[in-house]
Amino acid sequence: SFMATNDLMTELQKDSIKLDDDSERKVVRMILKLLEDKNGEVQNLAVKCLGPLVSKVKEYQVETIVDTLCTNMLSDKEQLRDISSIGLKTVIGELPPASSGSALAASVCKKITGRLTSAIAKQEDVSVQLEALDIMADMLCRQGGLLVNFHPSILSCLLPQLTSPRLAVRKRTIMALGHLVMSCGNLVFIDLIEHLLAELGRNDNMSTTRTYIQCTAAISRQAGHRIGEYLEKIIPLVVKFCNVDDDELREYCIQAFESFVRRCPKEVYPHVPTVISICLRYLTYDPNYNFDDEDEDDNAMDAEQNDEDYQGSDDEYSDDDDMSWKVRRAAAKCLDAVVSTRHEMLPEFYRSVSPALVCRFKEREENVKADVFHAYLSLLKQTRPAQSWLADPDAMEQGDTPLTMLQSQVPMIVKALHKQLKEKSVKTRQCCFNMLTELVNVLPGALTAHIPVLIPGIIFSLNDKSSSSNLKIDALSCLHVIMVTHPAHAFHAHVPSLVPPVVACVGDPFYKITSEALLVTQQLVKIICNLGDRLPAELPGTLLIFLERLKNEITRLTTVKALTLIAGSPLKIDLRPVLPDAVPILASFLRKNQRALKLCTLAALDILLRNYSSAVTPVMVDAVLAELPPLISESDMHVSQMALSFLSTLAVTHPSSLGQLSGGNILQQLIALVRSPLLQGGALAAMLDFYQALVATETSGLGYMDLLRMLTGPVYSQSAALPHKQAYCSIAKCVAALTRACPDEGPAVDVKNSRSTDSIRLLALLSLGEVGHHVDLSSQPELKTVILDAFSSSSEEVKSAASYALGSIAVGNLPEYLPFVLQEISSSKRQYLLLHSLKEIISSASVSGLKPYVESVWTLLLKHCECQEEGTRNVVAECLGKLTLIDPETLLPRLKGYLLSGSSYARSSVVTAVKFTISDQPQPIDPLLKNCIGDFLKTLEDPDLNVRRVALVTFNSAAHNKPSLIRELLDSVLPQLYNETKVRKELIREVEMGPFKHTVDDGLDLRKAAFECMYTLLDSCLDRLDIFVFLNHVEDGLKDHYDIKMLTFLMLARLSSLCPSAVLQRLDRLVEPLRATCTTKVKANSVKQEFEKQDELKRSAMRAVVALLTIPEAEKSPLMSEFQSQISSNQELAAIFDSIQRDSSSANMESMDTS
Repeated sequence: SFMATNDLMTELQKDSIKLDDDSERKVVRMILKLLEDKNGEVQNLAVKCLGPLVSKVKEYQVETIVDTLCTNMLSDKEQLRDISSIGLKTVIGELPPASSGSALAASVCKKITGRLTSAIAKQEDVSVQLEALDIMADMLCRQGGLLVNFHPSILSCLLPQLTSPRLAVRKRTIMALGHLVMSCGNLVFIDLIEHLLAELGRNDNMSTTRTYIQCTAAISRQAGHRIGEYLEKIIPLVVKFCNVDDDELREYCIQAFESFVRRCPKEVYPHVPTVISICLRYLTYDPNYNFDDEDEDDNAMDAEQNDEDYQGSDDEYSDDDDMSWKVRRAAAKCLDAVVSTRHEMLPEFYRSVSPALVCRFKEREENVKADVFHAYLSLLKQTRPAQSWLADPDAMEQGDTPLTMLQSQVPMIVKALHKQLKEKSVKTRQCCFNMLTELVNVLPGALTAHIPVLIPGIIFSLNDKSSSSNLKIDALSCLHVIMVTHPAHAFHAHVPSLVPPVVACVGDPFYKITSEALLVTQQLVKIICNLGDRLPAELPGTLLIFLERLKNEITRLTTVKALTLIAGSPLKIDLRPVLPDAVPILASFLRKNQRALKLCTLAALDILLRNYSSAVTPVMVDAVLAELPPLISESDMHVSQMALSFLSTLAVTHPSSLGQLSGGNILQQLIALVRSPLLQGGALAAMLDFYQALVATETSGLGYMDLLRMLTGPVYSQSAALPHKQAYCSIAKCVAALTRACPDEGPAVDVKNSRSTDSIRLLALLSLGEVGHHVDLSSQPELKTVILDAFSSSSEEVKSAASYALGSIAVGNLPEYLPFVLQEISSSKRQYLLLHSLKEIISSASVSGLKPYVESVWTLLLKHCECQEEGTRNVVAECLGKLTLIDPETLLPRLKGYLLSGSSYARSSVVTAVKFTISDQPQPIDPLLKNCIGDFLKTLEDPDLNVRRVALVTFNSAAHNKPSLIRELLDSVLPQLYNETKVRKELIREVEMGPFKHTVDDGLDLRKAAFECMYTLLDSCLDRLDIFVFLNHVEDGLKDHYDIKMLTFLMLARLSSLCPSAVLQRLDRLVEPLRATCTTKVKANSVKQEFEKQDELKRSAMRAVVALLTIPEAEKSPLMSEFQSQISSNQELAAIFDSIQRDSSSANMESMDTS
């Protein structure tokens, strides 16, 4: 029968199998019979057949199976009972998930529930009861949502079991209740909690009280978001029971605190100080052991005879009955939870918790010790300066930041660890290494003074025969991190003692130990390698080795880097003997595909030219020049930049070798690069340096006019414009660089010529601006007219070039041009362009130069800050803001005064101006701003929509660039900010466009600005937010307009990693809108953009879902698991989901690599 059953099993697993009613009946009957077979193996196979069978046969057959199994569960044959309960679990596991809405699952579960509740309630046979409770828990966990109607009867059958004489029954009952609260309705939940509260209040006997406390903790772990509102009643009871002299009860009480801290962060907040003080009290609770104060005589056991509760007699006290270690362990774990979840209390933790934990590193129970270490690790992880708000400049002034407090405790930590590093226990030593590693990550350099104390402890573990390989790996990686984060001189004395054990580890047969040991060796070499000046005799031989290494493909990159270091060394090491061989090899590297090699080689050649120019022959130079043309191109700006700076160095060291450039490839490449829209930053600066160096060599054919023609020729000859506006700016900058290098040559610029095309005018104006910025052009009488004429050009680009030119030229001579600009603004029609010129002046001129004009500029700007045209107002606001930076004491209070203006335009200009006074660098205006930014932000209540919007933009800028300005104001600002996230019906209007009606939401930009502020606050002020209020608004945003949904999806992903426990409490409310987004269909006749938008939304929503699923308990939420099964059953969604999961896991791998 065994083989036959096996074959049946194989058949049932095939999808193709179809049974008619009659065969179904026979198969089911037979398998149920086999469950009672004498042979255990046959029984096991029969149970395995149940799984595939359930999904193949008709519903009433499944009911037959379930009925039989339930009946067998009550049998008095133990083996049949066992096999039937396994059968029931198999059936439950095979049922389709609750989310599929399958009728089968519902009817099967109802049937089982009825039978189980009676089996549990009967209390006749404990083993039947235990099996039944187990299956009940399993079913509530998987299908709880289907049993809503049964929840009351399940509850009334479970509650009495909490007082069962058998502890195993109570334990399983607690598990079942834990699964029940995940899916039960509110009334059932209230019944359960009130029952627990009543029983805890009565406190009939210790044993049941312990069970009720355990039950409360279990409910909080499974459904913390529901128990929160009852904590006010629960916590005082738990505190009271902590004072009862019963170690088991204490352990359960402290475990309950831990679950409240992790699961109900908001409601537990007022009770955290109480919890901390209880934990600190019991962390050292060791009534049967007496540590001498000096902690020298570690084994002074002192069995306190007067402790009546423990033994009651004078018998020899036995350590086996001592449960106090469990209390200490619970206290350590609870402190761990507190430290991990309450960022805002860090300073307090360093005052009270840190010293207490350090004192307990000497704990005698290994398990407890590991938890004490773990709690301290959590404290260090919270302190990592990565949290930007910890490095807040204001907090720094107050002296006691978490980092400074930790710094002062380092000696105490080292003293405690020093003892532990010599312990026999491997686990303890591993904990010590983890601690030291995290400590130096948080505070690099913290151990400089303590290296002599710690090195022997590390060497002890490397030499110890009993060390496990993991311990060695931890010891080596700890040593590596310490070496990287501390100055080399701290280790000089210890090199002799470190080298033997590390070298021994390099030879270890286990590759992971070898690789860690090699990393340490690398650092050791760096510590020894500050000795280059002691090597003159060895030099020739060493350099030949270098040449060999240059020829080897594997070592060449590292060798080039080493050569660069040596060539740049202040020790002036003589490299001349190898240069004739080395330079041609280096030149050949410029042809290779490996980008890093090209970059390093260019750097090496540059430094060789600078420091060894006399030894570099023209032949060597030619070899390099031949390789350069392909390197100068827009396809790799960094390589181009390095090539250009090499050429600039060459112009200084070997000016004669540049003659061959004229007419050559390199110049053509250069001219092409100047026209590239990508040329900017470092590459552009290198380009300008090169032109200046080149023109200074006075090489024939490469003089000022020659280069000028090359640069500007294309613009003059072409009838068509250059493809990119950026190219004109780059050419103009090069023209200006040349002109600055040759002050005697007059700027050859042609603006007036009537034949000039717009392109020529554009280039000419930009060049004038670039030149005028550095050279005073007031000697050119016609300049002003020429520029003002250009203001009326038909080309927008020429106009803006003219306004830039005017501003830039004015910077070169303020007294001449600034009054002229101001006068033009007052009298002319072209205010917008002139204001742009003014902005250029204020942004670029020196403070001292502008000081005398501040008043007149200010007065002029104020006239324009009520302009109707938003573009003009924005320029005015930027000018006002930048002007304020020149004299904040006078001007900031003035700006504040205009907040009372009757014109909403003026108010919005003033608030925008403040935005331009905030930068991410410290500035003299900061303390003044901090005092009055609150007044500017009061405009968040302004009646005018636009003023409120710019107030949000300014707030966002502050929160992003300088959070310290607004941190203290959040209590008053947040309600207003949240208020702006609401959709306002009165701002939505219908516009008729031909036959169509189109809705316009005037409040959208305002809401968008508000959500952007919320996103920024997550990064900069997380510790000041009530995350639950915050989540309410995120939840509204998830149902809003496209732009806002996209923002809130991003926020959800951030929140999942920043405060997972809070997100978990709200999970069900957050999943619903995500699901709605993913399942929305676009109307078939919509335009292409609609489909693309919806696609983008789905992807973003999925990213949020993937992020939510990184929270460990998220999958347990019934709604989430339902949504997951919906995703996996829909081809399109499943594909999106998979691709995002792949991306996120590969991104995680990358972030781990770079860390």
